[in-house]
This record gives sequence, structure tokens and C-alpha cells, in this order.
Amino acid sequence: MAKILENLYRALGAGIVLTVVVFLLLHRSVDQVYIAFFVRWLHVLSGILWIGLLWYFNFVQIPTMPKIPAELKPAVGKFIAPEALFWFRWAAVATVVTGLVLSVLNGYGHDAFMLKEGSRTIGIGMWLGLFMAANVWFIIWPNQKKALGIVPTDDASKAAAARVAMLGSRTNFVLSLPMLYCMVAQQNVG
Repeated sequence: MAKILENLYRALGAGIVLTVVVFLLLHRSVDQVYIAFFVRWLHVLSGILWIGLLWYFNFVQIPTMPKIPAELKPAVGKFIAPEALFWFRWAAVATVVTGLVLSVLNGYGHDAFMLKEGSRTIGIGMWLGLFMAANVWFIIWPNQKKALGIVPTDDASKAAAARVAMLGSRTNFVLSLPMLYCMVAQQNVG
């Protein structure tokens, strides 16, 4: 068991196998309702990864970086942050795609986008999520590439880019609270 748990991809594979076993025990057939449920499950998983990393950046990495001795900062900037940002970016895409597919499968996509009565709450959550995903790809990531030295730039530009990336991340953190509220509240408030 330790060999499985010591490797992220083996552990992920074990989780998938366990999920398939649970599925086979609980479900005898796959229908439209189950497909929508499965897409919702994928949406929740990708959302947990996306927002979990967003909160990691805001609760842990951003406040801790000024306290890290200068000689240790390259470990974060060259290894941890780029890897975390990779998963952060693609979890945002996966969350948006699965959310849009889910809205179509459940028949509320158009009404939610138009913020129509009965779908307004989920629509606000969807719009917030779309804005946040765009912020990840068009503000945070381009500036993080400069701040981390992934693209060449001078020190003053790195510092300015780091600030813009932090403010973009903090904006997403603030928006994540009402977005999550809307996603959960839809079933109760419409």
C-alpha cells in the first residue's frame, strides 16, 4: 500500500479504481441522470482543485513569501509556484468546461447566462466563475510568468508583474466566496 501512496499518479489511479468499484456496486445502468451526476462530480473535483489552489496561494504562499530567506525563495519560484500554477490554470479550464456541459445537460445553461428568474443564482455564479477563469489566463498567468522569470524581463518589471498577479489572485479569492455561495445556493433559492 505504501508503494501506491508514495506516488501521486498511483494514488490517483487507486482513487479512480475505487470510484469505479463504488460505481459498479451502486449503479446497474448509466442513463441521462447519471451522466449529469457524473459531470457534476467532475465539476466539483476540478473546482476543489482550482479553488483549493487559489486559497493556498492566498492563505499560504503570498503571506509566507516575504518571510522566506532570500536563498530559499528560488525553490518556491522555480519549482513549487510553476507546478501549482500549472494545476491552477488547467483546473480553472476543467471547472468551466464541466460546468458549462452540466448546465446544458440539465437544461438551464441559456437561462442562467441570461440571468432569468429561476436560474439567476446559478447564472451569477457562472458569470463570476467565467470572469475568474479569464482572470487566471489573461491577468494572473501572464504576470506570474514575468514574476517567476519564465519569460525574460528586468527586475522592476518582475516586481510590477508580481504585484499585478497578486492583486488578480486576491480578486479571484474575493470573488470565490460569492461564486461558491451561488453554486451551492441555487438548489434552495433559484
